[in-house]
Amino acid sequence: MLDKLLLQKSLGAEVHPTTFASMSDQPEIVFHVGLGKVASTYLQHRFFPKLKGIRYLSTHKYKKSKQLIDPALSAKWLVSREFDRQFEQEVRWFTDTYPQAKVIMIVRPHGSWVASQYRRYVKNGWYHPFSSFLDMKEDQGFWKKSDVPYYPRIELVEKLTGQQPLVLFHEELKNDPWSFLGKIAEFAGATFKRESISLEPFHTSYTKKQLLVLRAYCRRYVKKVPKGYRNKIKHWLLYRPWWVFFHLIMYAAQLFPRSWVPKEELISQSDLDRIDDYFAEDWASVLAYAKRQ
Repeated sequence: MLDKLLLQKSLGAEVHPTTFASMSDQPEIVFHVGLGKVASTYLQHRFFPKLKGIRYLSTHKYKKSKQLIDPALSAKWLVSREFDRQFEQEVRWFTDTYPQAKVIMIVRPHGSWVASQYRRYVKNGWYHPFSSFLDMKEDQGFWKKSDVPYYPRIELVEKLTGQQPLVLFHEELKNDPWSFLGKIAEFAGATFKRESISLEPFHTSYTKKQLLVLRAYCRRYVKKVPKGYRNKIKHWLLYRPWWVFFHLIMYAAQLFPRSWVPKEELISQSDLDRIDDYFAEDWASVLAYAKRQ
């Protein structure tokens, strides 16, 4: 095996340093996979950098994580990136190199999770109704029903890593934050000082009023959903101006009188109830799984 790797290296093939290390001293890696809209940004900015006894690679360094992780620098690493529909692709990509990674996954009830995802899309210029985001009748929405379940993601992690992920609930962070954070630290084999941790949200949510105004404006005047770009230069030149403009509209919307706000639902409670009912079995499976940990 070693002779084969040395031959690949001599021929100019890319061989990651941890490939050699895996034979003896591969580092311990904790992989926070999100999901998105479950306080991932809070953890990435308020909590993970404060952990002691583990080296943290922020979400911005995720794409280069395989090059940055070096056993010579630290025996323990924490990598964080929130995934949604790209969950399987990204987890496979990372665990292909680090199959020993210990995974942290955070979930919330399906209805509130999808609703939070929709609000994020509206904030970024999505002007279509909620039913076009997730169509529970014909499954013709932007998100498909198959994008929503949690338990298949848990099973995928077990299959790829051979161990159970730590499954936590978003609600616990709000109701008992120190217990929630303590579970993460214990799982990671790290420590933290309470006085160094702020429990304040990193981002404040936009109000229903702000999102209704922006959605109506984009539907009437923009008439297209701006998209981001992988290329950083294109992203800043072609998408970022839209992002700034939309935020200016939402800030201005705070000053609008009630009569200026569209008299329509952003998301109906019946839609959320329908989602929770449809995925009730999946949610029950996740709850039972977490109890067995």
